[in-house]
Amino acid sequence: MTQTATAGQASVRTAGHANTDLDVFDVLIAGAGISGIGAAWHLRTQCPGMSFTILESQDGFGGTWRTHRYPGIRSDSDLHTFGYRFKPWTGAPIATADKITAYMGEVIAEGDLERHIRYRHRIDSASWSSEQRLWTVQATQLASGESITLKARFLWMCQGYYRHGQGYTPQWPGMERYTGQLVHPQTWPEGLDLSGKRVLVIGSGATAATLVPAIAQQCESVTLLQRSPTYFITGRNANQLAETLRELDIDETWIHEIVRRKIVHDQAVFTRRCESEPEVVKRELLGGVKAVLGEDFDIATHFTPRYQPWKQRIAFIPDADLFRSIKGGKAQVVTDEIDCFTQTGVQLKSGGTLEADIIVTATGFDLSVLGDVAFTVDGKALDFSKTVGYRGLMFTGIPNMAWVFGYFRASWTLRVDILADFICRLLKQMHESGATMVVPSLRPEEADMALRPWVDPADFNPGYIQRGLHLLPQQGDRMPWLHTQDFPRDRDELPNADLNDGALIFK
Repeated sequence: MTQTATAGQASVRTAGHANTDLDVFDVLIAGAGISGIGAAWHLRTQCPGMSFTILESQDGFGGTWRTHRYPGIRSDSDLHTFGYRFKPWTGAPIATADKITAYMGEVIAEGDLERHIRYRHRIDSASWSSEQRLWTVQATQLASGESITLKARFLWMCQGYYRHGQGYTPQWPGMERYTGQLVHPQTWPEGLDLSGKRVLVIGSGATAATLVPAIAQQCESVTLLQRSPTYFITGRNANQLAETLRELDIDETWIHEIVRRKIVHDQAVFTRRCESEPEVVKRELLGGVKAVLGEDFDIATHFTPRYQPWKQRIAFIPDADLFRSIKGGKAQVVTDEIDCFTQTGVQLKSGGTLEADIIVTATGFDLSVLGDVAFTVDGKALDFSKTVGYRGLMFTGIPNMAWVFGYFRASWTLRVDILADFICRLLKQMHESGATMVVPSLRPEEADMALRPWVDPADFNPGYIQRGLHLLPQQGDRMPWLHTQDFPRDRDELPNADLNDGALIFK
């Protein structure tokens, strides 16, 4: 086992430079989560001569897997594809946060990345100067409160897409009357004692589905309250192909690649089936739930969504643990809407009440666009919603900057890897040609191109996207201005994308 980096390190790290306000880096990476660590690995291996630093606001690496500390926190997609392509994943496909951060720690140690990370550094603003061909980044050292200035030739935004400091909780009438403890999974209190407590979990997504079975044995009772159901896939927390290949003594590197390809293939087939035969897929998904809960359980009310499969993300329930908790009487599910909070729980619109000592609002998160950093370009404040995305990673009018935004229907990291290839190719071309600035720009024939939302609400419509869609950039109606959310297409097109077709202006 390779020695791993330590997630709790809070000291300042620099990329081989003195820690001064005069640092100028070739690349500044925002965030040391799954995207930022992947970006750093690829940058170091594909562009070894370039200097870089990573600014991370938390006191250690991990991003989501550090922020979320609620019981049972685990991935909702398989680690064979959520893991990086360059480092085999050898554990169970659905993994807990500690195993994911241990894996990331190995990547950091093996890539000698720790010395490039500055923890507890919050980026406050970023200003581009076309005259200097530099980004000036103002950051705060959270430990001391000191403001520092760094300069970079290129910004690689890997800070994710939601606010880590707080989750989203709707404001229901009467919340101020509730005398119990109100908790959001994203800010789970350390040492929260659930023993003997009546716990109410509000929500229907992957977080709620993970939390309920994880705490069911500790509580007096746990109730899952959902406004409407969501789809889940059940199955054994193992990959049969990987197990077979290991029995054949195949090298883990080969296993990793073969299994990843098989999963991507199966996901593409499943997505097409959701579009071509949604009712068939719906019956199959509900059949998996019914196989555990039995014919007498009210599947129609509690686990039959109002939308067709894949209009929202589908979480994998390993070994059907949520449904087994309900079947065994350790948990119950109620499908209803909240009328108001009371002193001791909630009153439902149906007229019933649910009493609870602790209420957990597993109700999602708030979208964060570019980490809520205040951006200016040549002195003008940036309105990100007025830009048009170039291949879903760069944006019109914003020089020398890329944002990693992963997949909704596939593992986030699949896009981390292939965008890193593109960005490194772009950086190398700029270095070789002597260009110091690159900015996407609509060509004359695209001046009247029809623009569309960054995410088509008819195609994918979770709450956090609907609440924040007006903050996101736009996309066009043709390449290279599409945000396809299609990994097989990106995998084929991005490596062959023509950097000199006029959509990117080099100076």
